[in-house]
Amino acid sequence: MFLQHMMGVFYHPKQEWRSIRKEHYSAMHVFLAQISVLAAIPAVSLFIGTTQVGWSLGGSEFVKLSVASALPAALAFYVAMWVAVGFIAWSIHWMEKTYGGNVSYEECLVLTTFTATPLFLSGLAGLYPMLWFNVIVGMMALAYTIYLLYTGVPEIMQIPEERAFFFATSILTVGICVLVGLLAATAILWGTFVPLTYTAG
Repeated sequence: MFLQHMMGVFYHPKQEWRSIRKEHYSAMHVFLAQISVLAAIPAVSLFIGTTQVGWSLGGSEFVKLSVASALPAALAFYVAMWVAVGFIAWSIHWMEKTYGGNVSYEECLVLTTFTATPLFLSGLAGLYPMLWFNVIVGMMALAYTIYLLYTGVPEIMQIPEERAFFFATSILTVGICVLVGLLAATAILWGTFVPLTYTAG
């Protein structure tokens, strides 16, 4: 059912959001059956790409990471995505009363997970970790994620569209802050606790 909904939000998002709203998922199900799989896509792809293909800024020189340093970095990234999704869902649940929403944390988690699906899938670009390619794919995924957010909030949170627009904007602000925090934490982690070891491409 999850795969069907995942494809549906790409082809007919508004109708699919209504279908998703009628189903009830537990937080445990969302984390174990959905987020656990989706979060593995960018983590595994980047691990393979950086150790087997190599990282490149311009396409001329490729620098590979050693498996010993790439593995803990990939695991840390995987766990961080779990935490990020859970925190954003909690933030939505915390803010909803301000905008007239009255749904459970589980529904906020479902909204967060399906909205972020394009970003998770864009992680496949990590198999070929060239900077310009990953940036283009990431920006396209982000654009569609924002579209899903603005179409999904009024359906899942069951609030009027005018209030849903402002609510979605608040959620987007939280999401951007979490993304920036995740990148900053990753940079600190790589520089201190999980230093990366490079090998020649």
